[in-house]
Amino acid sequence: MNISIVTVNWNAGHQIKQCIDSLSGTIAQQIIVVDNASSDGSEQAVADLPGVALIRAPENLGFGKACNLGAKQASSEYLLFLNPDAAVYPGTLHKALAYMQDPANARVGICGVQLVDESGHVARSCARFPSAMGFVAHAIGLDRLYPRLGHFMAEWPHDSTRQVDQVIGAFFLVRRTLFEDLGGFDERFFVYFEEVDFSYRARQAGWRSVYLADVQAFHAGGGTSNQVKARRLFYSLRSRLLYAAKHFSAAGAVLVLLATLLVEPLSRSALAVARRSWPALKETWQGYAMLWRWLPQWVFKGTTR
Repeated sequence: MNISIVTVNWNAGHQIKQCIDSLSGTIAQQIIVVDNASSDGSEQAVADLPGVALIRAPENLGFGKACNLGAKQASSEYLLFLNPDAAVYPGTLHKALAYMQDPANARVGICGVQLVDESGHVARSCARFPSAMGFVAHAIGLDRLYPRLGHFMAEWPHDSTRQVDQVIGAFFLVRRTLFEDLGGFDERFFVYFEEVDFSYRARQAGWRSVYLADVQAFHAGGGTSNQVKARRLFYSLRSRLLYAAKHFSAAGAVLVLLATLLVEPLSRSALAVARRSWPALKETWQGYAMLWRWLPQWVFKGTTR
């Protein structure tokens, strides 16, 4: 079977070695690790491993751009983008690839699997394509009360195989021909929403995304982004605005912009105060300070990263 693994590392610590070790003895034809200028030395743990190609980026390229860099070195028919805080089980790759190679699934371009954590909890890893009203519902906090209003499919226990709009980028199996035809991930998204954007473009091109409930992989969740929570919030908000500007009508994009800038910081702050989570309150306003500093650069200079 023909599959290349691309993993992007940024200060993942011991997780990157565990991720790559889990691929030992599997059907992976290539293992490509793109290190985004880590400062913790974690890339050294995989630098000399047999069968691993390490690409050292001179700076933090962001997730999408680093994935594209790794994919250029791949020669397999299928690409699996695997997070460094994820790991495969025996049979994970074989089962997922067998599904993709079944002639009945010839129009499935993207495949995800059931992701479980240390406690065996199944992550809510699939999502609907975002809408302007869905983003507004999230900004207000309504999706916490009515999950179906939001982007994430939190109301579904992820216990059945089905077609979905989008699977999470932690385990993102895609046909290489499709990836190349769509030009890979849009590098304007530094991190977050790059797989949403790709999945949406794939759907527009006539391809489907499928979630496999009978195939599992491990995913710790949060990953290295837990190290920089305020910046993580900034990246998420920024990518949301970029996605809305790219895919929504002008009115929809403006609505998302106003809800994100004027409503959500207040709803996030209220929730943090109600929970007496003062670090979360601080992180909220730090993240929004970064967003406000970036906004004029985007509006007047077109800066997206």
